[in-house]
Amino acid sequence: MPETNQTKRARIDVSEGGAIPRKSDKGLFTAWRVAFIGAITCVICLIRFKPDPYYKISVFLLDGVVVTFKVTLMSIVLALFIGLIAGLGRISKNALINGIASLYVEVIRGIPLLVQLFYIYYALGRVVQLSDITCAVISMSICYGAYIAEIFRAGIEAVPNGQTEAARSLGMTPYQTMRHVILPQAVKTILPPVGNEFVALLKDSSLVSILAVSDLLRRGREYASESFNYFEAYTMVALAYLIITLILSKLVGIMEEKINVD
Repeated sequence: MPETNQTKRARIDVSEGGAIPRKSDKGLFTAWRVAFIGAITCVICLIRFKPDPYYKISVFLLDGVVVTFKVTLMSIVLALFIGLIAGLGRISKNALINGIASLYVEVIRGIPLLVQLFYIYYALGRVVQLSDITCAVISMSICYGAYIAEIFRAGIEAVPNGQTEAARSLGMTPYQTMRHVILPQAVKTILPPVGNEFVALLKDSSLVSILAVSDLLRRGREYASESFNYFEAYTMVALAYLIITLILSKLVGIMEEKINVD
């Protein structure tokens, strides 16, 4: 079914993450397949024809991939929760709640993630003893929660006011209206940019290596410093990030298509 003008206006495009391959965008869809097949082929060829050091590097990086996914998944789940609360606060008619939510969004979006990582790791570490991974997850969740808050706000505001009026006329409370009417409809608008933020968060998770978290990038740095194979190590790290990013962007595209089926 073709999109109406209203549907096109409701779509939120965020370019910070990976581009989501859609069948309607033939150029991007083809580029995704070429990039994915090319990256997989490069990894296989490097391991097959030059196992030393590429096979050793790939084995060395495996636990770093696990840590990267662990940090990313925990961060995105917490960021979604923070973003939902802050997003609802941004549309609240209560001046105090709206002001606090707006202040949080403006302040956090104005501070680079790297600075937030250092601040929470060192400043918060003076008060509470937290593990490296915990500090990394808290920092990334707070940072991305501010961006996701604006996505939730925009997605909720994209739902026509008539939907709210109809729900209230049926006797629903504001909470019931938001939960059963507004949010389910806003999901279609919210999913693509949230998926982009998920991919962007995965890539930014490489910054947690400065906190001694043994993620993918740090494992690559450790191997390079031990073997002095800097080019080979960072080549495998780059290909690993590319493959993971392409897979996630494709999964987001599939979820978007399924949601928009109806």
